[in-house]
Amino acid sequence: KKSSSAGAKLRSKIPSLTMGSSMGWEGNGNYWFWDAIFVPRVMGGIMLTAALLGLSTGYLGPFLPVLPPMLPSSFGLFPKRKGEGEKKNKKVRVYMDGCFDLMHYGHANALRQARALGDELVVGVVSDEEIIANKGPPVWTMEERMVMVSGLKWVDEVIANAPYAINENFMKKLFDEYNIDYIIHGDDPCLLPDGSDAYALAKKAGRYKQIKRTEGVSSTDIVGRMLLCVRDRPNNDNQNHASLQRQFSHGHDHSDEGGGSSSGTQVSHFLPTSRRIVQFSNGKGPGPNARIVYIDGAFDLFHAGHVEILKCARKLGDFLLVGIHTDQTVSANRGHHHPIMHLHERSLSVLACRYVDEVIIGAPWEVTKDMITTFNISIVVHGTVAESNCLLHGDVDPYKAPKAMGIFNILESPRDLTTTSIIKRIVANHEAYKKRNKKKAENEK
Repeated sequence: KKSSSAGAKLRSKIPSLTMGSSMGWEGNGNYWFWDAIFVPRVMGGIMLTAALLGLSTGYLGPFLPVLPPMLPSSFGLFPKRKGEGEKKNKKVRVYMDGCFDLMHYGHANALRQARALGDELVVGVVSDEEIIANKGPPVWTMEERMVMVSGLKWVDEVIANAPYAINENFMKKLFDEYNIDYIIHGDDPCLLPDGSDAYALAKKAGRYKQIKRTEGVSSTDIVGRMLLCVRDRPNNDNQNHASLQRQFSHGHDHSDEGGGSSSGTQVSHFLPTSRRIVQFSNGKGPGPNARIVYIDGAFDLFHAGHVEILKCARKLGDFLLVGIHTDQTVSANRGHHHPIMHLHERSLSVLACRYVDEVIIGAPWEVTKDMITTFNISIVVHGTVAESNCLLHGDVDPYKAPKAMGIFNILESPRDLTTTSIIKRIVANHEAYKKRNKKKAENEK
């Protein structure tokens, strides 16, 4: 650097870097190019190379700034450090449990909210034995409740025979075996027979999250509505029906001050909004060449039989369109106290099903040629099991048009289950459900 002769030799070897014949030299013979240009360019090149290859420029000395890698980690030049990226890519798994007996759109909305708190939703379905011990006999079997939960579009995995209360052993199993990050429940209290909180351990562990309960519907209220359907029928058990209907409508056996009884049931307090319907909807239409399958019905008290016939129908095409009859249509064909669930409640229950792509809210009783053309329907189907009505085999055939077009199919229903058969289960177990609600009222008190 100090020797002009040495500098001349160096300049002759790297003329392209000296930017001219005399610009790199000072009057005293110092070669300022080395500090001002050569070192920064060479070291800059080294840093750039390190950044491209994903190396830490910290290895080059404390005097150099640290540059971020400029190639993706998947480039494969160098192995990742152990654990690198695992935390970032790990899916958040949440767990929610329940009895899910007489499952309704309130249950579905709870699971939708739970799913929004993570990437995967695991649902525990409480065993029959645990429900009997803590609440009383369930209306649906364990297998029927599993079908209902598995059929929801927000559920990724189902655990059968889950405990009613989460003890330490089961909580450890959730965290270690099922990789659960958080346990979810609604903001309504869930009490054990001794009055303690069923989720106390999860809260203590700091792994508990809460969602908002869906107002306007409950299994207790639905049973009250169901019993109203049989109250006016002539039957030797009419007194039991009325007693059971009062019990479920008001939460306990209730007589007025005059010794009489209340005869009405709670009406639905559900107020439908476009936002809630959008939350339940897929938001996707059929493709240009999609085979659209259409099935219609009341879908009242949405149950396992409905889920499985919809699953069968979906397999026949690319897009399942479900027509849901109006309250007036259902009432005209099944009786004054039907449907149990009103149109928008039934619509949400059907929309929550993973096999359903779209619904027609308030579909006409008769499937016309104009309707088939409008919705580009490829095939119309109907199950072999349905509620009896006077019009299905009467003067007006609702499927006359699709039959004439050769696009009507009868599907063998996987289950012999109807709304009426579920009501009969309730009535047949009058005393058991009476005790169940009395126990529930005492626990809540």
